[in-house]
Amino acid sequence: MKIIDFDVISQMNISPVDCYRWVSEMIEKKGDALLPPKISLKPFDGVFCNVMPSIVGQAGGIKVVTRYPERVPALESFLSLFDVASGEVLALMDATWITAMRTGAVAAHAIIHLAKSNFSTIGMVGLGNTTRATMLVLAEVLKDKKLTVNLLKYKGQEQDFAQRFDQYENISFQMVDTPEELVTGSDVVVSGVTYAPKDFCSDECYKKGVLVVPIHTLGFTNCDLFFDKVFADDYGHVCNFRYFDKFKRFAEMTDVVTGKVPGRESDEERILAYNIGISVHDVYFAQQIYSRISEDLQLPDVQLHTPKQKFWI
Repeated sequence: MKIIDFDVISQMNISPVDCYRWVSEMIEKKGDALLPPKISLKPFDGVFCNVMPSIVGQAGGIKVVTRYPERVPALESFLSLFDVASGEVLALMDATWITAMRTGAVAAHAIIHLAKSNFSTIGMVGLGNTTRATMLVLAEVLKDKKLTVNLLKYKGQEQDFAQRFDQYENISFQMVDTPEELVTGSDVVVSGVTYAPKDFCSDECYKKGVLVVPIHTLGFTNCDLFFDKVFADDYGHVCNFRYFDKFKRFAEMTDVVTGKVPGRESDEERILAYNIGISVHDVYFAQQIYSRISEDLQLPDVQLHTPKQKFWI
């Protein structure tokens, strides 16, 4: 079993375009995977531990992700990758990089497929690593598209965020003071907040044609009741939402990209993309990363010694 830590993965020069391609491939073939809903444990307010298993082809994995708001970073995760045919554990790897980049790529995928035609403004709130990953994937995949990005001011994070992407000449940033200003002035709204005790804005702030992408599903429950369409990465992960039965129209993104159901049909539709985060993307990323580990790369190799006898007690 290989031990693959954050430093190894982050130094492999995996491009944002690679991340987008992997996400696109997995969304298209999601129907071939085995995916139960995640288990979410919430021992304290604002703290969670999610356990996320799945099987993708010949690779299986279990990801555990935790959020502790006082920890830096607040979100951390690891993944156990195993061979489905033999049951052999192939690797124990840090999944913090995988989680951020696959989540950002999934959000970018939703924007590219569901935003109205010729969208030009994106509002972003919650400017942590996941939102940075979203911006990075969009910036690389849409290099020729002019974008204005509205950033909600918060403890100076908006300045750091804009500086991180100042090399992209096609992207300009504007700082806004309130959620209402952010939402009303954006064609696409992306939220990376991991804790939101209430909804961000009243209904009238959401103009026709807006796409809302709540990466952590928080802060937009009022939109559930009047948006024209809701798309998600997996039915089983959202069917217990409080207002699920009140969605006007619902479908999975895999059915959109495979042509089974239409996505956006007009620039007037208000659309929600609840890509809550599913482990098939993590396992697919882990499989791709594992395949890129060269034989000569010195990684810790651990043997898990288990009983060889049927009866061992």
